[in-house]
Parts: sequence; C-alpha cells; structure tokens
Amino acid sequence: MPKVKCAIIGSGNIGTDLMIKVMRTSENLEMGAMVGIDPASDGLARAARLKVPTTHEGIEGLRRMPEYRDIQVVFDATSAKAHLVNDALLRADGKKVIDLTPAAIGPFTIPAINGDANIDQPNVNMVTCGGQATIPMVYAVKRASKRVVYGEIVASISSKSAGPGTRANIDEFTETTSKAIEVLGGAERGKAIIILNPAEPPLIMRDTVFTLSQGGDREAIEASILEMVASVQKYVPGYRLKQKVQFEVIGDNAPVRIPGIGLSSGLKTTIMLEVEGAAHYLPAYAGNLDIMTSAALVTADHWAAKVRSQEAA
Repeated sequence: MPKVKCAIIGSGNIGTDLMIKVMRTSENLEMGAMVGIDPASDGLARAARLKVPTTHEGIEGLRRMPEYRDIQVVFDATSAKAHLVNDALLRADGKKVIDLTPAAIGPFTIPAINGDANIDQPNVNMVTCGGQATIPMVYAVKRASKRVVYGEIVASISSKSAGPGTRANIDEFTETTSKAIEVLGGAERGKAIIILNPAEPPLIMRDTVFTLSQGGDREAIEASILEMVASVQKYVPGYRLKQKVQFEVIGDNAPVRIPGIGLSSGLKTTIMLEVEGAAHYLPAYAGNLDIMTSAALVTADHWAAKVRSQEAA
C-alpha cells in the first residue's frame, strides 16, 4: 500500500524541519511537494537536492504542479494571514489541511491532550510551539484539580530559531496560545508571553508555566504533571522538566487579582520545562521547531494511517 503524499507550504525553518522529519521518520506519509515564495531559500534548495518537487510560486504554484492531484494532505507553515487564503483554496480542492500557523481556523490539537479527536476535521490547528510545550502542563494541573483559575506561560526560544514567519506571527502567537490555554488547558483565564533570546551560544527552548488552582493536592498535581511529561516524550524525546515542580499557597489573606475574575486564592504551581530538539534541521537548541513539527507529523501520520487502512479494506 503506497504512502499518502503530502505537501508543505513554507520553506523556512519549520517547513524544512518538517520535510526532513517526513522523509526520515514518517510511517504513512511521503513528500509530494515543497512550496515557498523565495527561489533562493535554503528549504527549497534542500528539497531539490532530496529530489522533492518544488515551486517558489506559493499556493498557486502548488496548484499548477502535476503532482498536486495526488497530494492528499497539506501542511501550512507560512503565517496566520497567508493561511486564511491557503486554507480556502486547499479545502476547495479537497485537500486535508494541517495548520502550523496561529490562524486557529480549525480545532486546537495537542496530541498529548486530545490525541486523534480532530484528525477527521478538514483543517486541524496545531496551536503554537509554545502552546504545544506548555498547555499539556496546564491540562495536567486541571485534571488533578477542581478548578484552574489562571494559567500563564512564558516561552523563551533562541532568536536564531525564529525565522521571518515566526517573527511575523508574534501577536497571533500570544492571542492563539492564550485562547488555547483556556480551551484545551482548562484554565478560566490564560496568558501567553514569548521571548526571543539573542544569547550566544543559543539557548535551548525554555518554558515556564504558572497556574493558580483550587481543589487539588500537591501530590496528585505533581503525579499528573509527571505522567503528562511522559506522554509528550513519546513524540518529543527532548521534552523534560528542568526542575522539580514548585508549589506555593496563595491564602485568602493575600489573594492575587486575576484580570476578568478578581481576587483569587489557591495553590500556585510553577513548572519549568526544557525542550531539546532532535536536530533534524536546526541544531538541538531549536526545541520550538521540534515540538511543533513533531506534533503536526504525529497528527497527520495517524490520519494517513487511517486513510491507508480504509483504502486497503
């Protein structure tokens, strides 16, 4: 049974890393096309060397390629604004869309939280790199508590791992991640911050997660967090706790003010993470690329396995 052909739109850091992952690790997908808008991009040059059909004429160039008719799933690694146009054209052509931008047209998907729940949707949104790394921790606190009043994440990534697409999406990153902290993580109020760190040598992706919860004990929360770390490690081996989970009681005598909610007390949980990349394209410090492309690949690969099974029946 032949593998399902895919295309990647966006020949920058994320798209190139994803292409290499598809070619090296996917059980059910094979590259059908690599799409960019800069004919001199390293991603397109690398794809050509790997004998992957390419175009530097964007979505319209892809639709003109003879290979397009055999492509069943398309990964979009461009920008939130560009995805609005790309998605409409791709879905009109009957293509499955995996969205690696913060456009959030389709349902939020984080493999460790909602697994294959959305794989049959025509458009699946992978939230953001920071969201993929941190929201599983908010969810882990929520499932061990009665209530998560607030969830805040700070994602720090190497400036070298943030290409033009990532930089163009900073506002959308914070908005989409904040929303997903609430929708997927279960927090009543979410906030997201991203830091592009220019340090040399480049630092590995670091993430800090803060939650304020009620109705849960420390042992149960910590056990839930450790279980979630193991779940994410199944597809991102370099995902790990940087320090032991920290707790602080916020008493009724000194509550904190949560925007939109008011004065609140409870158990503050601080989770510090490190995400080391698999170094398929950029070096290992670019864990932000690795967790995003790994999550997108496992989601698409599961869908492709289902398609192949149906075709074989």
